Amino acid sequence: MRRAVLWMSLGAAGAWVAPPAARAELVLLQEGRVVKAAGYAVVGDELEIRLPGGGSYRVDLARVDRILDDEVEVSETEVAELPAMAGEDAGVFDLSYASGGKPLFGTRYDALIDREARRAGIDAALVSAVIRAESNYQPRSVSRKGARGLMQLMPGTARRFGVLRPFDPEANVRAGVRYLRELADRFGDRPELVLAAYNAGENAVESFGGVPPYRETVAYVKRILGWWKAGSAESAAAAAHSPNGEAEGPATRR
Repeated sequence: MRRAVLWMSLGAAGAWVAPPAARAELVLLQEGRVVKAAGYAVVGDELEIRLPGGGSYRVDLARVDRILDDEVEVSETEVAELPAMAGEDAGVFDLSYASGGKPLFGTRYDALIDREARRAGIDAALVSAVIRAESNYQPRSVSRKGARGLMQLMPGTARRFGVLRPFDPEANVRAGVRYLRELADRFGDRPELVLAAYNAGENAVESFGGVPPYRETVAYVKRILGWWKAGSAESAAAAAHSPNGEAEGPATRR
């Protein structure tokens, strides 16, 4: 009876997430272990994982690196298009901070993004695009996977960067930006690999030798690259017509 009450509670408040038939979720743990799950639910500070063969067990949410919506693979052609979409055919990228690379969307967090991007030495426009994809600039956002705040930090990532208040915009963005800088250093400033690692994890990128062919990850990378490349082109055009050679930020353009 107690177990029945628990499952009812999860259905009402814990919001069991189950993929369509014949698909599995991938739960990536901090220690590198990957668990296939038929569904999962965040229960307080734990994640209850429902196993494909029946039964379930719980792990500390801080042990969860991330959860991928599915492992459905896309075509090799679709993955191969990403470096060209990022513009790598034109040369090696420099994702370091530049005064002309302002946040893209004119939000009230632009000054914070620019300040933390400058501190970490990472492109502010890219940071702003990641935040849009992750939380759409909602600082109290909590995903069904347990990720929190503007840059959707999982508890394990928040702990790794010393974040005690994940819903505090400054603490959240500072940690997320530091993580992006680490990924840029690790993957040679290749934006499609940095974004794929932010979504699917560094181990997945290294295991596949590039962007993992997961539908969720490929769509995530494409979406952010689209915003970032369009914004970068606009900033470059604005800089070319600016008397001092610097683009105006989105919040100041008319």
